[in-house]
Amino acid sequence: MESVQGSCLDAIQEMDGLIKELYPICRSITGNGVRQTLQIIQRRIPLSIREVPSGTQVFDWTVPKEWNIRDAFIKNPQGEKVVDFAKSNLHVVSYSTAFRGKLSLQELKQHLFTLPDRPQWIPYRTSYYKETWGFCLSHEQLLRMEDGDYEVVIDASLEDGHLSYGEYYLPGESADEFLLSCHICHPSLCNDNLSGISVMVALATHMSSARPRYSYRFLFVPGTIGSITWLALHESQVSSIKHGIVISGVGDRGAFTYKKSRRGDAEIDRVFSYVLRTAGDNSKIIDFHPYGYDERQFCSPGFNLAVGCVMRTPFGQYPEYHTSADNLEFISLKSLSDSFDKCVSALDILDNNRLYSNQNPKCEPQLGKRGLYQSVGGQTQSRVNEMAALWVLNLSDGMHSLLDIAERSGYSFEAIKSAAGSLVEHQLLKELPVRSE
Repeated sequence: MESVQGSCLDAIQEMDGLIKELYPICRSITGNGVRQTLQIIQRRIPLSIREVPSGTQVFDWTVPKEWNIRDAFIKNPQGEKVVDFAKSNLHVVSYSTAFRGKLSLQELKQHLFTLPDRPQWIPYRTSYYKETWGFCLSHEQLLRMEDGDYEVVIDASLEDGHLSYGEYYLPGESADEFLLSCHICHPSLCNDNLSGISVMVALATHMSSARPRYSYRFLFVPGTIGSITWLALHESQVSSIKHGIVISGVGDRGAFTYKKSRRGDAEIDRVFSYVLRTAGDNSKIIDFHPYGYDERQFCSPGFNLAVGCVMRTPFGQYPEYHTSADNLEFISLKSLSDSFDKCVSALDILDNNRLYSNQNPKCEPQLGKRGLYQSVGGQTQSRVNEMAALWVLNLSDGMHSLLDIAERSGYSFEAIKSAAGSLVEHQLLKELPVRSE
């Protein structure tokens, strides 16, 4: 990954270090690799690690058996390892059952997966809910395999155990929650897994530095079954979640992309639309669709939470997706930095998007006698602040939030927030309760 400079250099270095530490670990939807991953995260933020027993019913799903793998390989007729799990944990289909035996090449090919159009890459494949086994290898490796009998070993276990996930709850001034979630179930895939984990940890560290208005809940869960399990076990708490994002695939060099919630017009959707519109780059907004990452669980009709998804190139739209080419060289520190910055901007706006009532609504109040004219106006350079104050005063009728005012006035959210702060100090504005979604 290339070097990067900027105000969040410490955060980027932390993300880079975390990705490199997690990269070699074999993860799946359950197992010791997930626990090891969570324990590493726990050294950075105060993460609580939860264990849910296999067989637990979670809506229409059941928590699966726990899978752990120790070794796997294929030896050619000469006794040479031609496929070796120790060299790449992508070589074994995730959740493969244990197997030992000798097979002809023709028999073995029924259990081999390659990418003929990308002959040097190893694909990533899973078999979570069907008991079988298989190997993934580059197509070049397959072409070099000659006829004969091959020794095949998968030293793995699939038995009753637990599904593990991590949760960090950061209390704020309000019990209303902002939910952030990422998946932790992919082995050695840097963009589609580790980039989301690293940005989540960086955001948790950032938000911990000051007491926010909202309470923040950070979930590190295996994809699909993890979010379904959390929702099933915490259904009574879901009403507290007012906003949320799922973070995944935020390290590639494509444009930053925000996928709207199912609602489409939730406050989180408006905030990210505003952040990306004012960024002046090639960021994109896409509408909700019922496939993707765990936003589809949080946005299922029985919950319909205001949860969007942040990513860069959408899943499946870059050739490296779910292959060994999604490695340390594929992700960009500049992209990680940009993803982190945009998320921080969105969280800052959402946490400060207050609603006010003008306490002097009949005509303009005299700013000069309050000492505000000199501080917010009078000079060309500072007229932006004066005009921002006038916009805030005019639209603070209990119906327009600071984001509404920023969007309508054309001034930055920061300028509008600053003006509102000065007006509150001089008792010209009164903060109102937050509107519920």
